[in-house]
Amino acid sequence: MLAQLAAEFPDFWPEWSIPYWLMSILRVVGGLVAVLLPAGGIVYLFLFKMMSFMQSRLGPMEAGPYGSMQLLAEVGKWMQKEDLAPENADLRIYRMAPLIVLLSTFLLIVVVPFGPQAWFTNFETGIFYALAVGSVSVLGILIAGWSSANKYSLLGGLRAGGQLIAYELPMVLATLGVVIQAESMNLNRIIEVQNTGEIFGIGWFGNPFIITQFVGFLIFMIAVQAELTQAPFDMPIAESELVSGYMTEYSGFRFLIFFIAEFATAGVFSFIAAALFLGGWGVPFEWFGWDNLGDVAWWMNFVGPVIMFTKMFALVGVIMWVRFSYPRFREDQLQTFAWKVLIPLALANTAVTAILKVVL
Repeated sequence: MLAQLAAEFPDFWPEWSIPYWLMSILRVVGGLVAVLLPAGGIVYLFLFKMMSFMQSRLGPMEAGPYGSMQLLAEVGKWMQKEDLAPENADLRIYRMAPLIVLLSTFLLIVVVPFGPQAWFTNFETGIFYALAVGSVSVLGILIAGWSSANKYSLLGGLRAGGQLIAYELPMVLATLGVVIQAESMNLNRIIEVQNTGEIFGIGWFGNPFIITQFVGFLIFMIAVQAELTQAPFDMPIAESELVSGYMTEYSGFRFLIFFIAEFATAGVFSFIAAALFLGGWGVPFEWFGWDNLGDVAWWMNFVGPVIMFTKMFALVGVIMWVRFSYPRFREDQLQTFAWKVLIPLALANTAVTAILKVVL
């Protein structure tokens, strides 16, 4: 787009470029904002307020207006607590585990596009990268459970490992239908196809894949719920059985890192779901978004992040609504649901999508 503008208006287009070091700093700052800001917003809006109203109570109200500063108070409290470790723990990897879990979230956000040029990386195989990196957190959870020298932590880690492995497959299969329809694994290309596509020859609404891939969307969101170990898939934590599962022995800022990673990952997975099924940073381009060169308007790089955050919070609201509404599965029910229901359904959805793609 910049090359087109330069060719169209050679006398008015300045010759400038952002230094690599400055671009690197901007990307780091942008990554921190894209991970930590949603995490804080999710905790305040859904954990403090939505859950409270669902349970007919006000929630935190004393720290700041309507309890808006409660999150800062919680962070300050955990930062002040002593960093303890069990006597028999493997200290080196015990302390490393929370960082691995949080690092996987930061590695995941780099593939999310927020506008036509507002992205950290523009991988041609972006969705493949996202699904691969999303599995890294399993290693951190297994390490946390094993290195704690606690039987409850070990059980929680093993449960988490089995659960996340089981639900990785339906998540991957759910995205195959999107990849087949878009004929690309590049997330920006997938977003473009949805916003420029047509349904039955009508282009005004675009072609958001949540319509044609609704089954895949449901499978993907269920798998995300399980990946996040949110109820009804919270067996790895299961306070009534395992105290706090793999997090039992953690305190202070290391427990805080697990806490941040949980909600930050919910936000990042919702960003990816918005890109795959809800049109991502765009709205149907027949509404607005085109410039006079027939390309995506430059100002979509500023409007796009707002649209992405709006869709992300809507999807996280669904995740939290399910979390606060349903009881926990038994371990056998969880595995049965993944292997006997979700995976066959995802395979059928992929097969039907492939057949229709060839026929139509």
